[in-house]
Amino acid sequence: MSETTIKSYVRGEDRTTEQTEEREADETLSCPECSGQLITDEEHGETVCTDCGLVVEQDAVDRGPEWRAFDSAQRDSKSRVGAPTTKMMHDKGLSTNIGWQNRDAYGKALSSNQRRQMQRLRTWNERFRTRDSKERNLKQALGEIDRMASALGLPKAVRETASVIYRRALDEDLLPGRSIEGVATASLYAAARQMGNPRSLDEFAAVSRVEKMEMTRTYRYVVRELKLEVQPADPEQYVPRFVSRLELNDEVEREARSLLRGAKEAGITSGKSPVGLAAAAVYAAALLTNQKVTQSQVGDVADISEVTIRNRYKELLEVDHGELFD
Repeated sequence: MSETTIKSYVRGEDRTTEQTEEREADETLSCPECSGQLITDEEHGETVCTDCGLVVEQDAVDRGPEWRAFDSAQRDSKSRVGAPTTKMMHDKGLSTNIGWQNRDAYGKALSSNQRRQMQRLRTWNERFRTRDSKERNLKQALGEIDRMASALGLPKAVRETASVIYRRALDEDLLPGRSIEGVATASLYAAARQMGNPRSLDEFAAVSRVEKMEMTRTYRYVVRELKLEVQPADPEQYVPRFVSRLELNDEVEREARSLLRGAKEAGITSGKSPVGLAAAAVYAAALLTNQKVTQSQVGDVADISEVTIRNRYKELLEVDHGELFD
């Protein structure tokens, strides 16, 4: 076969390949049913035919960033690589973390020399992560906040808010003369109140390493100095948690909320513990909806005495069902 024939054959093969690719591209851009034009619906992640409405592709992966930018300065400030920063870690999660497993990327155990080397690296890495006393203080406090929040079942948003409050207290030099655990507990208590997930002082005292008196004193000091806007606790915020722990149905929760709203309108909630009012409302609602629950069970869940429940639930029922006690 001559050189000219070979070149012609190769050119013909190239043309055939290009035609095949163009045909596949046309098929991709056209509807397989009616050969209509396809458009991409980015809002719903679908590729749809404009003529017949056939959904050719769905659940498309959005490979763009989760943030929006309207100019180059915003784009440069928001762009990042790696995991997002978080206020829940003293270094905001930007430092290197060396795992404790003595295995390589393939899951094989490290040799004795490699294990000693990794241990030295962990030691030095831990030293460099906390460069001064302020960072050591912050690391201990944020660990304490995370521990208490986990014990109380508080969500991530509350932990983030508590971390911000503690950082503000540390920056404004409010810690001298007060324990790290006390300020951390006060920050978490204030964050839970602010985010609508309040817990009682007794619940905090059960998981905190400081006494209840110190916790309340530190909480008032932090709120006053940082000028935090903390609204009085609403008894209704405790109701869903009590109902869930007692395994009661939604009807009890609705009735309990109704009782508390009636008591609030009558003005009998002022000066009374919101935890006691919420527990009494749940008990009274269970009675009104024929649900079996005892004062002792409600008291154990809310961590209050049965006497408090008896006194409060009678007041609630007198407001909403006055004829029961006439």
